[in-house]
Amino acid sequence: MSGRYARQAVLPEVGDTGQARLAAASVLVVGAGGLGCPVMQYLVGAGVGRLAIVDHDVVEETNLHRQPLYAMADIGRPKVEVARAALRGFNPGLQIDAHAERLTPQNAARLVAEADLVVDAADSFAVTYILSDTCHAATKPLVSASVVGMTGYAGAFCGGGPSYRAVFPDVSMGGGTCASVGVLGTAVAVLGGLQAHLALHLLLGLEPTVLGRVVTFDARKIAFGGFGFAGSPEPDAFAPFIVPADVTTDDTVVDLRSLEEAPASPFADAHRLTVDSIELLALRAPRARRVVLCCRSGQRALMAADRLRAGGLSNLALVALG
Repeated sequence: MSGRYARQAVLPEVGDTGQARLAAASVLVVGAGGLGCPVMQYLVGAGVGRLAIVDHDVVEETNLHRQPLYAMADIGRPKVEVARAALRGFNPGLQIDAHAERLTPQNAARLVAEADLVVDAADSFAVTYILSDTCHAATKPLVSASVVGMTGYAGAFCGGGPSYRAVFPDVSMGGGTCASVGVLGTAVAVLGGLQAHLALHLLLGLEPTVLGRVVTFDARKIAFGGFGFAGSPEPDAFAPFIVPADVTTDDTVVDLRSLEEAPASPFADAHRLTVDSIELLALRAPRARRVVLCCRSGQRALMAADRLRAGGLSNLALVALG
């Protein structure tokens, strides 16, 4: 057997039928950073017919130790444009679409609808919950991963299996980031490669399915772990992400951005509080009114929602203003 895909098509788990399935598949990759780079390279290498990339960032020098699609000459350029050009160089016969935008509740349904499978490589709790809610409603499989410091995980959700919320109903209030905690490039590469493998496993329809499984990796101990969560019940209630147009005059709105960050709020009567002071709202907010928590990316809104639930408020919604 000869040709680009000879070494994988010879596998009985792939063959001509599996290769045709990959060629017909459409995958949405959200995040073109440390996780997204190996995911995209391996999916394009395997011959996935269409790849849609969503990322709003530009290349920075601090990206280069763990994001091998980019070089010094790319600093300041949109990641999606650089990634598309590099991936087309690897495999010019595929369709690669670049979306230089942030994943939000406003565009998530449209982007997910065009894909057979979604890869969450954004390493953002807000993006993960938005994608999980959207994929669960659309019955599309979601492969999500996260790495901070020397540890991380990758798992397969939705698509007929439990959603991310079924396993992780609440966000960690102290969740660090790569900027604050640090990250080792090889740890990201391992998890990104595993994420790509989970995606290919699902696209090829291999059994037993990886839906309902999380794999963990500790790069310091060189140890893999994980657990299964098939059959986990979906939460009865949670704080969904909504679009700004869904906010009504009956809502109590809190804008978590500082005045320096956003001098004017799109909601005229919004309270200005921080995550650390949000408990004040739990003491005075009417229990019958919905509380809408707003910030730029949704990350602070998720953390504030955790604190309000602990204070007895449960009628909550979140807005990512971008």
